[in-house]
Amino acid sequence: MHAEFRTDRGRIRHHNEDNGGVFENKTGDPIVIVADGMGGHRAGDVASEMAVRLLSEAWQETEAFLLTEDIENWLKENIQNVNRQMVEYATTNAQDLKGMGTTLVTAVFTRSQVVVANVGDSRGYLLTNGKLLQITEDHSLVNELLRKGEISKEAAQNHPRKNILLRALGVEGKVESDTFTLSFSNSDQLLLCSDGLTNMVPEEEMRAILNSKRTLAEKADAFINKANAYGGEDNITVLLLERSIGNKRGNEA
Repeated sequence: MHAEFRTDRGRIRHHNEDNGGVFENKTGDPIVIVADGMGGHRAGDVASEMAVRLLSEAWQETEAFLLTEDIENWLKENIQNVNRQMVEYATTNAQDLKGMGTTLVTAVFTRSQVVVANVGDSRGYLLTNGKLLQITEDHSLVNELLRKGEISKEAAQNHPRKNILLRALGVEGKVESDTFTLSFSNSDQLLLCSDGLTNMVPEEEMRAILNSKRTLAEKADAFINKANAYGGEDNITVLLLERSIGNKRGNEA
């Protein structure tokens, strides 16, 4: 597996509340994580760091999974455990961590598939056969209005309540995560990202970057640069993955 991770403060925010990375278990299998923190003074930093650290530590104690169903169950159970620990920690530090929470999107791979789980509006995308597919569904007020047909996709782009989340880690005692299992071939690419990317860069331009002849590292840099060029209004985090090792180049967009 070849992965490239980038996170950037952006052009507006004073500090970076995003977190993430690539972590291996006892048998060398990777889990990849992106988290976008929210809350009061420094609380977002604490939330995203804590979610990534707790989930990765739990993963590092596991061994190989034989079934994707076992991976799905592990993700659901451990995301719930992480949420519980975050709520308990925030309760004992209420003065400093009031409003603490974070989104989370994470993925685990088998030989031919990828299992993606998410809470909040950080997203997972799959590029397959040149097409960009959004895997995850945003747990946000605007996406719920869009799903019910109460607003258009165009109206959702600039909705005044766009940042209101319906689910996040560390906010309530229980949280429901979604899981998705998809085929993942040697020619596919997986993109995990915070909304600092998706709110700035149109999906058509994201698809073009992934389909370009750049290396995976160059693509990750291009995403950060493009989001900043369009305003960089939030922290930007990108995690790109493909199965092949080295500087494999994609097809022309």
